[in-house]
Amino acid sequence: MRTRLAIKWHGLLEHYFPERRVFLKSDNDTRFIRLRPGTQLIAFTGSSFLVAWAIIATAILLMDSIGSGNFREQAKRDQRTYEARLNDLAGQRDARAEEALAAQNRFNAALEQISVMQSELLSSETRRRELETGIEVIQATLRGTMKDREAARNQLATLQEKVETGGAGTALAANSGGAPIDFVAQALAKTAAERDQIERDAQDALLAADEMASEIALMKEQNDQIFRQLEEAMTVSVAPLDKMFRAAGMPTDRIIEEVRRGYSGQGGPLTPLSFSTRGEEPSPDTRRANRLLNQMDTLNLYRIAAQKAPFATPVKNSFRFTSGFGFRRDPKTGGRRMHNGVDFAASLGTPLYATADGVVTHAGWQSGYGRLVKIQHEFGIETRYAHLARLRVKVGQKVSRGDRIGDMGASGRVTGVHLHYEVRVGGKAVNPMIYIKAANDVF
Repeated sequence: MRTRLAIKWHGLLEHYFPERRVFLKSDNDTRFIRLRPGTQLIAFTGSSFLVAWAIIATAILLMDSIGSGNFREQAKRDQRTYEARLNDLAGQRDARAEEALAAQNRFNAALEQISVMQSELLSSETRRRELETGIEVIQATLRGTMKDREAARNQLATLQEKVETGGAGTALAANSGGAPIDFVAQALAKTAAERDQIERDAQDALLAADEMASEIALMKEQNDQIFRQLEEAMTVSVAPLDKMFRAAGMPTDRIIEEVRRGYSGQGGPLTPLSFSTRGEEPSPDTRRANRLLNQMDTLNLYRIAAQKAPFATPVKNSFRFTSGFGFRRDPKTGGRRMHNGVDFAASLGTPLYATADGVVTHAGWQSGYGRLVKIQHEFGIETRYAHLARLRVKVGQKVSRGDRIGDMGASGRVTGVHLHYEVRVGGKAVNPMIYIKAANDVF
């Protein structure tokens, strides 16, 4: 059985790979090499394998090259799109900053105007009360004068009746009574003139009171318009700040309370208005003004808190984002690794700025980070600026938002010039873009 299979197999090989001889001829001798069918099969199989391997390897290299080129092109397109979006966001941020500044100026002007209007309203109230008191005195005097006039008229009528019924002593009575009658007539005329003058004064006082009431009504209407404008301005100013803090995951109530406690020794909140000196209940305008003052106090506390939190970008010159927050492929080892910040790439020596008020807790070399600056802010927030070429602050130094703290470089564990920027809350790294994007929606 085995012999038959071997003969059959040998015959098949002979058919496809007949035995060949390769002659090798020299000057003195001629030799040949016999190539059996099995040897030819082995040589053909090896050659086929090598050709197939070369084709597959070439295809893999070609596909990898094409894929890498497409990936780089896609990355460049994404980068250009991202940079255009960042430029657009920067333009929107500048526009919002200008609008906020204009709103603040309008708010200050309206506040000054309402202060003047309140002063004028108080003066008008005082003049109205004085006029009311004067009118009451004039009316009382007029009533007394009219009573005196009626009494004088009655007395004159009695004397005239006596003169007319005097009989034989009429001439004597006329001669003796002429002087008193003339005196009474003069007194009556004087009283009548005084009465007419008092009536005229009373009419003038009433007209002045009406004019004052019209002025007060107009001032109240202007006051109401100013209050409405102020309330709208406060709503427009406070709402974006509250949204910014909430977008950053910061509890606004706790933040505001903490800022208020920190400033309790420097004036504290704005003092409520009090115009009453008679122990009366506050007027609606007073309560309305006090609500505005409370909103102004909240707005001031928000602005103080916003200045102390890192709602800003550390690079003001042109830059591009090269790496975001989260897990990524390590550029050194190629493995998967957590990236605790964001990377800004720009030219060597680009100025870097503090993103909030704080105190420098580290300014020196740290393994992996290279030249590193750490700034401790309020609310348990810390920012880190790594791979710097030059440090411009010292440990213990107080910095404000926008102060220059160093220059962009390539120190430490890097592959090129860039800034590695971190935000840590309670020692835990959070995505800095939360604060940067929240600020772009407001400032």
